[in-house]
Amino acid sequence: MVKRMASLIQSFTYWFGRRSMQSRLVAAYILILLIPSIIVSNYFFKQIRETYISDALNQNSFLLEIEKMNMLNQIEAIEMAAQLSISDDGIKEYLRLSEEPEPAWLIELAWGPFKDMQRIQTNNPNITHLRLFTDNPNVTEMWPIIFQENRIVGEPWFSKIKELNGGELWVFNHRDPDILQRYAADVSEELPKVSLIRQVHLGSYSGVVQVDMLLKYFAPKTFAGILDESSQMMIVDQEGQLFMDRSQSFMTGHEGLREEVEVQFANLRQQADDLEKTVHAQFSVNGSSFLLIATPVERLHAYVLNVVSLEGALNNVSKAQGQIIAANILLIILLSIITYYMNSIILKSLRRLTEAMKRVRKGEVTAGLTIQGGGEVGELAHHFNKLIRTINELIAQGVRKQAVTKEAELRTLHSQIDSHFLYNTLENIKMLAEIEGQRTISDALTSLGGMMRYNFKWSGEYVKLRDEIRHIRNYIDVMNIRFDEPIWLELNIPSEFMELEVLKMSLQPIVENAVKHAWPEALDQEKRIKINVIAWEEDRITINVTDNGIGIEPYRLGRLGESLRTVDNEDLPSGDYGRGGAQAGGIGLRNVHQRIRLFYGNDYGLEVKSEEGIFTQVTMTFPKVLLTGGGSGHEKSDDRRR
Repeated sequence: MVKRMASLIQSFTYWFGRRSMQSRLVAAYILILLIPSIIVSNYFFKQIRETYISDALNQNSFLLEIEKMNMLNQIEAIEMAAQLSISDDGIKEYLRLSEEPEPAWLIELAWGPFKDMQRIQTNNPNITHLRLFTDNPNVTEMWPIIFQENRIVGEPWFSKIKELNGGELWVFNHRDPDILQRYAADVSEELPKVSLIRQVHLGSYSGVVQVDMLLKYFAPKTFAGILDESSQMMIVDQEGQLFMDRSQSFMTGHEGLREEVEVQFANLRQQADDLEKTVHAQFSVNGSSFLLIATPVERLHAYVLNVVSLEGALNNVSKAQGQIIAANILLIILLSIITYYMNSIILKSLRRLTEAMKRVRKGEVTAGLTIQGGGEVGELAHHFNKLIRTINELIAQGVRKQAVTKEAELRTLHSQIDSHFLYNTLENIKMLAEIEGQRTISDALTSLGGMMRYNFKWSGEYVKLRDEIRHIRNYIDVMNIRFDEPIWLELNIPSEFMELEVLKMSLQPIVENAVKHAWPEALDQEKRIKINVIAWEEDRITINVTDNGIGIEPYRLGRLGESLRTVDNEDLPSGDYGRGGAQAGGIGLRNVHQRIRLFYGNDYGLEVKSEEGIFTQVTMTFPKVLLTGGGSGHEKSDDRRR
C-alpha cells in the first residue's frame, strides 16, 4: 500500500512537472488560496462554536445561580417558620401535657398560641403546610397543625429523623398526599414539594416539625410552567431522585435524554474535586449536542441542573460555514480563470526575456530588449545589463562589512582585556598596600575597584537598589580621601526596598552633585547626606537624597525647576542653576530626570527643594517594582566614610 502511494505521488509529480508554467501557476494559485481559506474558515468557525458554548455556559450558569438564590431565600423562610412554630411557650406546654387539659384552657390555647401558629403560614403564603407531630397520647389533634405522630410512622424518612437525634432533614416528594386521609382512594395530583423535617424534644415526649413548600414556589424558574424548547432546569435530591416540571416537553421530546443526563451527572459528581462549585459537561444524544450544568445547594444536599440544547445554534454555525466555504470556492474559481489569462500575457514577455538572457550567457552583446511597457518584467529587462556590476558591488560590500565586524569583535575583546588588566593591577596595588600596612589605601582601592566594575559592567538599564547603594558607598569612600572632615552617609531604607528596580547610575549623580557643590572647601562643618526610601502609595516609591550644605539660591532653584519641567524641550538653553556660581549638577540632574521619564513615563522624575544655608533635597519618584522578594525591617546605617 505504501509503495503504491509513493508510486502515485511520483507519477503525479512527474506529470505536474511537465505542465506549462502557466498551468502550474494557476494550480499553485488555487492551492494557495483554497487550502488556507478552508483552514482559516474551520478555525474561525471552531472559535465561534466555542464562543457560543462558552456564552451559553455563562448565561445558564447565571440563571442557575439566580435559581439557587431563590431557593436559599425560601430555605430561610422555611427554617424561620419551623423555628417560630416551636418557640411559643403555650404550644410547648400543650405538647408536654401529662393529663387531659381543661376545656377552658384549650379554648384559650386555640385563640392564642394556635392562632399565632396559623399566622406564620398566613404571613408566608408560599408555605403549603406547617405541622407538629407528637407522640404524647394526652394531646388532642388540632387540625391543620397539630397531629399525632402515628400519622407519619409509615413515611420513609421517619426512621431517619429519629436516628438524627435532634437534627433536621430535607426531603423532596413528587406528591403532596392528604395526611388526614379523608378519602378512601387518595389520588392526589402530582404536586412536587420539599419538606423540612426537624425533631424536637419536649421533656419526656418528643415531636417532629414538618414545613412543606411546593416546588413551584420553592424553585420558581424550574417549575414556572413556561415552555422552553431549548433548555430545562431540574433538581436532584441527595437520594438521586430527579424532580422537574413535567408539563415541559424538552426532556420528553428527546429520546434517551433523561437517562444520559443521569449518567453525565453521576460522572460529574465522581470527577469533581470540589462538590461545592458549579460543574458542567457537554454530551450528545442521537446526534444532538447538549450542555449539562450543575450547581450544588449545600444546605439541601441537592443539586440544581440545567440541560441546554446546543443543536439549533451549532447547526446554524455549520450551515453558515458551508455557505462561506462554497462562496470561497466559487470566488477562487473565478479568480483562477482571470489569473490564467493574465499569466498568459505576463509569461509571453517573460519568455522573450529568457531568450535574451540565454544570449547574454553565451557572450552575445545586445543593444537591449524590445519589451514594451513596465511592470516587474520591464524592470527586469531594464536592469539586466547592470546585474553583474551590482553583484560585484554587493560582494565587495559584504567583504567590507565582514572586515568591520571582525574589527569590532577585536576591539570588544581588547576592551575586555584592558578592563581585566586594570582590575588585576588594582588588586596587585591593593595587596602591596596591605603588605605595607596601608589599610586606608587598601580600602580606597577596594572601593575604587567596586566603582569601576559597576561602571564597566553595563548588562542592562535596571539594577537593584542594593547595587546602586553599594556603588554610592564606594563613591563616598573614595571621595572621603580628599576631605579633612569626611562625609557621613545615612541610610533609612526598609530592607524589602533594597530589592527595588531602579535605573543604573540614577542615584549616584545626585549624591555626586551634593558632594561637589553642597560644601565649599572653605566651609568647615559636619557633612551629612541622608537617603530615605518611602512608599507613600502602593505603586509608587519616593527616594529623598538630602544634604546639609549651603543650599541653592531661590533664583537658581527656580531656574533648575524650570529646566526639569521642560526637560523634553531640546532648545532650552542651559543656565547657571547651582550654588556659588557653579552649575551644581544641573545637567546631571536633568539627564537623570530625562532617563526616568523615558523609561517609566512622564508621571515620574526628580524634584528639587532647597533652603539657602540649611539644606538641599532631591526627590526621585519611580514605580514600585521588586526584582526579588525582600526581607522585613529596615536598612539603617550611619556610616562615616573615611
